[in-house]
Order: sequence, then structure tokens, then C-alpha cells
Amino acid sequence: MTSSKVTDAKVTDAPEEGYERGLGSRQVQMIAIGGAIGVGLFMGAGANIAKAGPSIILMYALAGVVIFFIMRALGELLLYRPVSGSFAEYAREFLGPFFGFVTGWTYWLMWVVTGMAELTAAAIYIHFWFPEIPQWVSALVFLVVLFGVNLISVKIFGEVEFWFSMVKVTAIIGMIVIGLGVLTLGFSDAGDTAAVSNLWSHGGFFPNGIGSSLMTLQGVMFAYLAVELVGVTAGESENPEKTLPKAINTLPWRIIVFYVGALLVILSVVKWTEFSAGESPFVHAFGKIGIPLAAGIVNFVVLTAALSSCNSGMYSTGRMLRDLAANSEAPSAFGKLNSRKTPAVGIAVSVALMGIGVILNYVVPEKAFLYVTSVATAAGIWTWMMILVSHIRYRAAVDAGRLRASSFPAPGGALFSWVALLFLIGVTCMIAYDKDARVCLYVAAGWAVALGIGWAILKSRNPRIAERRDPELEKVG
Repeated sequence: MTSSKVTDAKVTDAPEEGYERGLGSRQVQMIAIGGAIGVGLFMGAGANIAKAGPSIILMYALAGVVIFFIMRALGELLLYRPVSGSFAEYAREFLGPFFGFVTGWTYWLMWVVTGMAELTAAAIYIHFWFPEIPQWVSALVFLVVLFGVNLISVKIFGEVEFWFSMVKVTAIIGMIVIGLGVLTLGFSDAGDTAAVSNLWSHGGFFPNGIGSSLMTLQGVMFAYLAVELVGVTAGESENPEKTLPKAINTLPWRIIVFYVGALLVILSVVKWTEFSAGESPFVHAFGKIGIPLAAGIVNFVVLTAALSSCNSGMYSTGRMLRDLAANSEAPSAFGKLNSRKTPAVGIAVSVALMGIGVILNYVVPEKAFLYVTSVATAAGIWTWMMILVSHIRYRAAVDAGRLRASSFPAPGGALFSWVALLFLIGVTCMIAYDKDARVCLYVAAGWAVALGIGWAILKSRNPRIAERRDPELEKVG
């Protein structure tokens, strides 16, 4: 059997069949850009700055390099076989059905808890304007509205996400320009103290030591969750061979501008000691600059970022559940599309569980964000690891002549996938060391037990489910 024949057969049976390829190039590009700008930057950066000081800029840059390695690995796999199941499908193909099962359900969990985090953040931002409105009320309203958007059609989702992302991109560029104006021209209330020297003149670049800076990496990695969403859109993109490589190759510029650039400007305008956890550094900085309505405008932008990410979460969870159902790894009802070609049942179940975030905002509003971001980060790290290991296995298959080469090969072959994999293992060790973030590992252990039981039940009902593996890959070793 030739490698091309194996590949062609899989494409024909791809589980995205039946979807509407309704995401145009501009929408995929903006989803990719918007995926790199979320609540992890706008809100989570406050706690990270308080822990690491100006060195947080280096942490975001370091993590950004690793994320680029991950996305190039994913890009090579996507152009080898663009499917909506994405990394779950690749884990299933290159590592076996069990890993596809675990990856699909874990990615689903990641977006469910990320949705909780975004709902929490959005409720906090509403609290900025209307402190009398309880957090849980705002969270519930947003949950219902975005659920409606996702039920209509993928085109509506793409259009809403396009404008959400446009707001974020325009705003951050505007923030950078204003910040540079404060630094160079000295206008506003912050002009007298704004200086590039703020990056090292208040305890140094590593004011709390390199160890404290490294411990922020788990929070920093949360900020990059959603960049892999481009992979989920593959099955509904009009021209994946053209749009996906372009979206991935522009990732370094997005990281440089939106993360490194924005934080460089903010930490130059306002000294790092003024930032604290639970507060958006962007809102604080522009409130200090004193531009009329600036803090309110920035608050609107970060609210948009949170809603954008939650919107994406609803989209991806429905697609992942459908992929699992197509492979007999989830109830068959999740595999059905409604008349508008959206996986309505899967989205509805995911949204119902995201509602737990509403409960958390009622019970423990001060801890809700920390809890859900920690769990989401752990699930995201597993997903990225599976992308990397699948890529390493794929490259081995290509080098052995078992599979055709992708039209979008990752630079360095599997080398940088190994580097990124070791980095993620290191971040996992840091999570275990951090008493606040460690809660996610307890959840992960419980989740692993639940998945193990679920897999055992599936195998008992359908023994052949564990046998579906490409025999060509057995020869790779």
C-alpha cells in the first residue's frame, strides 16, 4: 500500500464531512490573530507582572517561541490531512485510538473551563462599570447570548469572531501608539514618570529572582491557549491549503506586537510595582495616563477579548465532540448536525457545563479565575504535547517512506518539536511546585481516572474500537 493511497482514503472518510466550508480567508486570518489576544494577556498579565516584574516580557517571548514551534508542527500535520478533528485525529492516527480519545475529550475540557475563565473575566469587566451587578448575573447573560450566536451558522460565528478580533487588534495597536507618545512626548499625567528605565530601575529586570519569573510560565502559557484553534477551523475553511500556512507564519509578528510590544510599552509607562493580580494592567495603565474615558475604552476592549475567547470555546467544543462521536468515542447524538450544519447538541452540552463558571462566580468569585485557568492550562499543555508527539511520529513515518510529505514542512523537522516537548514538561513540573496552581494536577488525576473508566467501558461494548490503527504506522517503530 502506498502512502498516498492511505492518505487519500482517510481524507475521504474525514469526520468533518457535512460541515459548511463557510470560513473565508479574512475570517480565518482574524481568528488566528484574535486567538493570540485573550484574557490571559489582558487580565492574567497583572498577576504575572506582580510576580516577575519586567522580566515577564522575556517569559512571554520565550513561551511565544515555543508556541511557534508547536504551531509549525501542527501546520505540517494540517497540510498533510486537514480535518476538523485536528489534533485528536492526529493523535488517533499516530499514537492509537486511546490517545485520540483522551486528546479529544481533554481538549473539550480545556475549552469548557476556558469558557468559565472568560465568563469570569467578562463579569469582572462589567463590574468595572456596574459594581452593583453580581458577577454571576453578567456571566449568565453572556453565556446565553454567545450560545445563540454559535447555533445559527459557522458563517455567523466567523463574522462575529472577525469583529471581536478586529476590536482587539485595533485597540492594542492604539494602546501601543499612545504609550509611545507618552514616552517620547511626555504628555498626560504619566508623562513625568514614564521612561524606558522603568524596566530595570525598580529592583532590576528580575526583581524577585529568575526562579519567580520562571514560575509565571504556567500563567503565561494560559495566555497562548487558543492559538491552536486554527487547526479546528481546517474542516470549515474555504481554502485551508492557502489560509492555514499564512495564519501560522504570521504568528511570530503577532507575538512580538501584541505581547512583547504591548508589555514593553506598558511597563515603561508605569512601573511594575503598581500592578496587582485581579486587575487588568491595560486598564490600570491607561487610567493613570489620564486620557478621558481611556480606562473605560480599554475595559470594553478586554471585555471583547473575553467574549471572543468564550465564543471560540463554544465553537471548538461542538466540533471536538462531533469528531469523538464520529469515532464512536462519544454518544452518537453529538455527531448530528442541525439544519444550519452546526453540531448543536455538542455545543448545547458544552454550554451547559460552562454554566459551572456561573456557579463559581457566585460561590468563590475571588478564586474563580485562578481555579479555571490552572485547569485549562494543564489541559492545553496535554493537547500541545499530543500535537508535538504526533508530529514526531509523522516525521518518522515520512522519513521511513510510509507517508507522503506535507506541503508545509516544519523547519528543522522533528528537532524543534522535541525542544518544545521538553519545555512543556518543564512547565508541568513548575505547576506541580506552585501550591496555588497545583490544584489543576489534582483535577487532571481525577480526569485521567474518568477517561480510563470511560475507555474501558467503550472497549467492553465495542472491542474493535481499540484496534483501529493505520497498519503502515506500525512499521515506523
